Amino acid sequence: MPAELPLRATPRSSREELVVDDAGVRAYVRASPTDGAANEALVRLVARALGVPRSTVAVVRGHTSRQKVLAVSSLGPEELAQRLERFRGGG
Repeated sequence: MPAELPLRATPRSSREELVVDDAGVRAYVRASPTDGAANEALVRLVARALGVPRSTVAVVRGHTSRQKVLAVSSLGPEELAQRLERFRGGG
């Protein structure tokens, strides 16, 4: 079963970064939310940050919203939580 990662995306940011804090997971990407560019940048960022192939990460909810849910098919929920701890307080 793929792990689900709820997060808040911020397109057109000055940086590309994944941040985990008490409020949840936030992702900052430079791409504009035009023609899915920000979603693609988000998938690349999350895959790189978690050390998984890009093909195993997909936006499953929130395609046009800042609040998104990504599925990571190569990780279980426990492994995802463990890998996200590296980004607690800033990437």
